[in-house]
Amino acid sequence: MANTNALINQSLQAVRAQIDEAVKDLHELSIRINNDGLAKTVSDLRSRIHDPFMFVIVGEVKSGKSSFINALLESEREITAVAAHPMTDTIQQIVYGEEEEHIVLNEFLKKIMIPIDILKEIAIVDTPGTNTIVEHHQDITERFIPASDLIVFVFEAKNPYRQSAWEFFDYIAEEWRKKVIFVLQQKDLLPTEDLETNLAGVRDYAAKKNLDNPIIFAVSAKEEQEGKKEESGFRKVRQYIKDNITGGKAPIMKLQNSVQTSLRIADSIQEGLQTRQKQLEADIEFRRDIKATLDHQETQSSKQVDLLVENILAGYDRITHRKETELRSGLSFFSLVRRSFASIFSRKASAKEWLEQLANSLEEELNMELREKLNGGIDDLADSVQQIARMIDLKIRNSRNILNQDDEIFSKIAEKRASIFKDLRETFEDFIKKSENFTDKELFPDRGPLGSNIATGSGIAVIGLILAAVVQGGMFDITGGILTAIGLLFAGIGTSGKRKQVINGFNAELAKGRVKLEEDVSHILKTYIKRLKEKIDGNFDRFDEMLEKEEEQINVLKERGDEIYGRFTSLVEELKGFHLTEN
Repeated sequence: MANTNALINQSLQAVRAQIDEAVKDLHELSIRINNDGLAKTVSDLRSRIHDPFMFVIVGEVKSGKSSFINALLESEREITAVAAHPMTDTIQQIVYGEEEEHIVLNEFLKKIMIPIDILKEIAIVDTPGTNTIVEHHQDITERFIPASDLIVFVFEAKNPYRQSAWEFFDYIAEEWRKKVIFVLQQKDLLPTEDLETNLAGVRDYAAKKNLDNPIIFAVSAKEEQEGKKEESGFRKVRQYIKDNITGGKAPIMKLQNSVQTSLRIADSIQEGLQTRQKQLEADIEFRRDIKATLDHQETQSSKQVDLLVENILAGYDRITHRKETELRSGLSFFSLVRRSFASIFSRKASAKEWLEQLANSLEEELNMELREKLNGGIDDLADSVQQIARMIDLKIRNSRNILNQDDEIFSKIAEKRASIFKDLRETFEDFIKKSENFTDKELFPDRGPLGSNIATGSGIAVIGLILAAVVQGGMFDITGGILTAIGLLFAGIGTSGKRKQVINGFNAELAKGRVKLEEDVSHILKTYIKRLKEKIDGNFDRFDEMLEKEEEQINVLKERGDEIYGRFTSLVEELKGFHLTEN
């Protein structure tokens, strides 16, 4: 039997070494995740793998925790302080030592070493009350829970329904799934019938919280210390400890609990990574939607440009066709002769003067017609261009948030993402308020100031003014060139012999002007829309950088997390081979 136990101990030591290495890797992963609380939890877990089986005693202030511990250890004197007022504000670790020693580790944590045999196999942690008014006490208590092997909930027997204790039970059950037993202390203070009622009440509470067949003890530390061993109820508690924990079973159970806790942490990391992956996918989809929206709105605005140019050209064609007809008629032989003689004997215009008048009227009518077409269509185009910025602003505001800033594992990542998104939202809001983001000085460097109305305007509201000023300037640059060429063509013409030459030249200049008008106005406006789209998209550069890094980090963490999770799963199976039997 001794040889068998020796082999078991060697095997157990080997498994413990594997667990220690796996927890070390889990700790490194938690550091890489940048979660300080998780890293501290795993570090504490690793440091306690070689510790005895740990009982953590929890309950409200004045529930009788300290008295329960003193009675359980059968100490002839108080090991933990029993105060008339809730003054026990430190966590006390009670462990085996050859000589009694009290070591203050910090202002909230004290270690008590004492030569009591049962402490060779178990350690006891006495915690402040779950209803303590000092907030950090609860935080410190919770740091012991992950490394605990058994949670002992001590209730005041006459009222085991205190809210803070059951809320703490929820934390333990939901977050860590630890093994729990319940103790109703001070049972000597109420009649048997009332005690049975409260025992049934605790069973009902536990059942409602999905804990089947809860283990519940009713004890009296006072009776135990008075020597009333049969009445005190502590015999049943010690028998439970002997049957389930001590006698060689504690080391194996300790390792099993450590692996299960590590597996729970690894599982939480995987769940957190899944949420983080969903957020990444949502953000990538959001970014695709932004690009698709920009492309679609650019296409829609380009169609508005085509419609505006089409209307402008229709006006151009109507005026120039009428003037071309007038020119043909006026350049006929008889018209020219008549004008030549008439100019000698009357105040009627000569042929040369008539051509000048024709050129001037062409200029006036083109200006009037094109301005009218421009004013009639620029508002629709401006609204289409403004819609680009409006839709992107709306999509930023309605972006989908999955990873919350209170996420158990990735709260810092969530905070960083929220900060980047907040910056994106504020930057874009600022972008659409500034008129200089819409004037495009690079595209219109030779226009000079676009007017005081534009200079004092704000954001997308000035787009209509900008487009009107730019297109108007572009159109009349073009028509001015046409009219200059026509004026030169008409100069010196006074005979019908050049009629065909003049008409052909006139039509040629009008055709060239038409092509240039179409190409230049369309090019200017579509280039403006394209550059505005690129400017808007440029607001997302930092967000795009975040997505790229996030995808890379998730892949690395997921691969490492899966590998560690697999190792702990294998260790669970390996530990099943060790039988919980006494030496």
